[in-house]
Amino acid sequence: MIEILNPTLLDRARETGALVADILHTLRGRCTVGTNLLDIDRWTKEMITEAGATSCYVDYAPSFGRGPFGHYICTGVNDAVLHGRPHDYRLADGDLLTLDLAVSLDGVAADAAISFLVGDARPPQSVALIDATERALAAGIAAARPGARVGDVSHAIGTVLGEAGYRVNTEFGGHGIGSTMHQDPHVPNSGRPGRGYPLRPGLLLALEPWVMEDTARLVTDADGWTLRSATGCRTAHSEHTIAITDDGAEILTLPRRTGA
Repeated sequence: MIEILNPTLLDRARETGALVADILHTLRGRCTVGTNLLDIDRWTKEMITEAGATSCYVDYAPSFGRGPFGHYICTGVNDAVLHGRPHDYRLADGDLLTLDLAVSLDGVAADAAISFLVGDARPPQSVALIDATERALAAGIAAARPGARVGDVSHAIGTVLGEAGYRVNTEFGGHGIGSTMHQDPHVPNSGRPGRGYPLRPGLLLALEPWVMEDTARLVTDADGWTLRSATGCRTAHSEHTIAITDDGAEILTLPRRTGA
């Protein structure tokens, strides 16, 4: 299913996107050395409930997962890049943490992810990994405009990741979003320009470049959900929900808050 949102629904999407971004911004400020992943999940639940929103994850049970996800946020540490299931782990100095969050508010969903280093340690390879996903996300957003096609966005993302020296996995990528979290069209993180679904105003896309340091192969954790790099190398993931407008792409998942 592909949805094209009318102006009323687009206004709701802006509110949902801002909520997602605000929660991630707050969580980033709270995630310090010693923070438990289960506390991050608890804080997320509290903020979603306080906002009158609904988690897109708790009851989510797609074919690639083992039963309902059962948590409010994805927490990926170091080699865990996608669908990271919160568990009893305390963050250490230098851990590379990815937080991925999707919520629904007033019938419209938004999805975003951030990767960052915990504590004071700044391993250069991890800094470069995060930077590559953020630059690839910016390139994908710049390519998303009326008249362009999904392949143009995918090509822009993949070009940045490839030039940074990373291999791109296309099993999981960006997607349409609207009244539900995952919709068509699929937006792989590499593609051929001029191909795929044509973008038009009112279309919402969640763009999410993610990479692993030295492999393109994933393995599934024993929890049935968490996807890790096959070699145990570090990973990073950046994501925004955008709306296609007459003027180009509007980023919906930018935080309104300036403090933690």
